[in-house]
Amino acid sequence: MMCRVFKVSRASFYRWRMPTGPSPRARRHAMLIDAITAKYHECSGRAGRDQLARLLVADGIHVSESTVGAIMSETGLRAIRLRAFKTTTIQDPQANVAHIDNHMLDAAGDRDFSSSVPGTRLCGDITYLKTGEGWLYLSTVIDLCTGMVIGWSMAEHMRASLCIEAMAMARDHGYMATDQAIYHSDRGAQYTSARFQKWCAGNNVTQSMGQVGVCLLSGYYYHCSRSATHRELSFTA
Repeated sequence: MMCRVFKVSRASFYRWRMPTGPSPRARRHAMLIDAITAKYHECSGRAGRDQLARLLVADGIHVSESTVGAIMSETGLRAIRLRAFKTTTIQDPQANVAHIDNHMLDAAGDRDFSSSVPGTRLCGDITYLKTGEGWLYLSTVIDLCTGMVIGWSMAEHMRASLCIEAMAMARDHGYMATDQAIYHSDRGAQYTSARFQKWCAGNNVTQSMGQVGVCLLSGYYYHCSRSATHRELSFTA
């Protein structure tokens, strides 16, 4: 009777009386909220819309960047914005670096900062830290396998000794392989200096450097060092 009065089908009437639960679209939306939130926290809040979308697609969850952005806005998720740091790379045009190759490339010639053995593939750089007494220079050594800062040194200068002290800390605490360590850096004067090269040679450390003007390491190191000094990664030395 009611179906005839309201001119609806019996199927529609019974669906209204006995709902079957959320629609497929609503279920997918809820699933995406959970997946995006989990991946956001997995990345410690550093991943933005585009990166989260790529990571989810890699996990088999096909979602567009715009959808990820909309859900992030809906749930109040915002990527942590890292402040730019002052450049500390000053090259020495007279330095002897012709013998130093880039050991952070795979067989295809693409960058490869991965490592499966702790203490064997390292990278580092110099950056600024603001303290109550002013700006200080921080040199760190990062293990590419564990993502941990295994050596560090801080001073008011950025001479070669600053980098050597950071390397020595990693060595003295047993975090650096004694026979097969590779250390990748930029072409800053500290790393191309005869003093630093002599220290590496004396400690069986193979130096690695990219080409002039290539800032791949800077982006990778910036990500690691900011994470290490301000968030979850640890100073182990």
